[in-house]
Amino acid sequence: MNLFWSITLFWAAAAAAVALALAFVLPYLLRNSNGEHSKAARRDINLAVYRDQMKDLNAELSNTQLSQEQFLASKLELETRAAEDALAHEDRAATPVASRRLGFTLAAVLPAAAIGLYVWLGNPGALIAVANGQNEPVMSAEPTEADILQMIQQIEARAQANPTDSQAWEALATANAMMARWPEALQAYQKTYELLPTKPAVLSGYAEALAMTSNLVLAGRPIELVTMALQTDPNDRKGLELSGIHAYQNGDFARAVEFLDRLQRLMTPETPYAQEILRMRNEAQRLAQLGAEAQAAGTQLPSTTDGQGAATQLASVAGSVDVATALKPRLDAQSTLYLIARAGESGPPLAAARVAMGPFPLQFSLDDSMAMNPANTLGNHKEVVLLARISASGNPIAQPGDLEGRVVGVAVGARDVKLVIDRVLP
Repeated sequence: MNLFWSITLFWAAAAAAVALALAFVLPYLLRNSNGEHSKAARRDINLAVYRDQMKDLNAELSNTQLSQEQFLASKLELETRAAEDALAHEDRAATPVASRRLGFTLAAVLPAAAIGLYVWLGNPGALIAVANGQNEPVMSAEPTEADILQMIQQIEARAQANPTDSQAWEALATANAMMARWPEALQAYQKTYELLPTKPAVLSGYAEALAMTSNLVLAGRPIELVTMALQTDPNDRKGLELSGIHAYQNGDFARAVEFLDRLQRLMTPETPYAQEILRMRNEAQRLAQLGAEAQAAGTQLPSTTDGQGAATQLASVAGSVDVATALKPRLDAQSTLYLIARAGESGPPLAAARVAMGPFPLQFSLDDSMAMNPANTLGNHKEVVLLARISASGNPIAQPGDLEGRVVGVAVGARDVKLVIDRVLP
């Protein structure tokens, strides 16, 4: 429908609505006054009758047919009836004139008032926008990434201006986490934790930020925070999710199912998040059943750390990691080696392990039991990027001076990957 017909139909509908309103009111206000003329004629006849009756009363008084008291009583009755008739006529005669004036006024003012109020309080431009929009692609009203980043900047400015505003810091931490800005989220959660050290959502959010900035290694401080959150609120959703992932990473699949079942009962089943949790739960249940069957048969599940036979049960990659000769003098026995498999150069970590330092080359194996997210495992991908990083401080977050190496395009299932740590992070 083009612009002309859209606007024309709108105003036609508006005019019809005004006409309908006037149709209920004007017939009464502008009714024909013929009835009033007939009533006036009847009033004149009644007055003539009253005059004749008065003459008869005077005649009867003159002929002494009525006493003075009877004459006065009859005269008073006639005068009263005549006055009532006259007053009733005046009321009836005055009403039509006033009503007709009101009717004419409404007929002129009501349409003008309706149009004026719409122009003042409404949005006439929307007619053009709607008409034009019918021929244009529908635009999403959802905020863009730039809008969200601008909002984060505003929240950050408020938090920086009010260092004790716990709500601003929590909102900043949550917003950064939603945008997967994990280093920024971690900084905000650290400040929020100082202000709200016992709030379950803060504890579990802080734990998630710590884990996400350390390749989702939940052991240590993150799981301590999660435990504190669940002690305060056993139904903290993020705490239950992280507890399930931690149990999965440790190979305690039955325990992972318990946590994820508790989490599922708190969610609406149709949501994407609930579906992801269901997939995590089902994978943990499958692995728990495999373990139970192996135990019943008197065997053990294939090892997930020695690189032997793991592929028969879990998707994995294995090989050796070494350090370039030029960098070996920088090694320290107190350093920590992190091994990570990613879905692409900048994709999410699929599996990670923290390995104690030892003689190089070191043998390694990463498999689905070390998944960061049980719903997104090595088995869901054909190729991954392998990364090895040596941290002198033990900090899981990459720091300047750390040693790193990577291999791109490693096929899942590969058993002889050669990974060399050959550069220093700036």
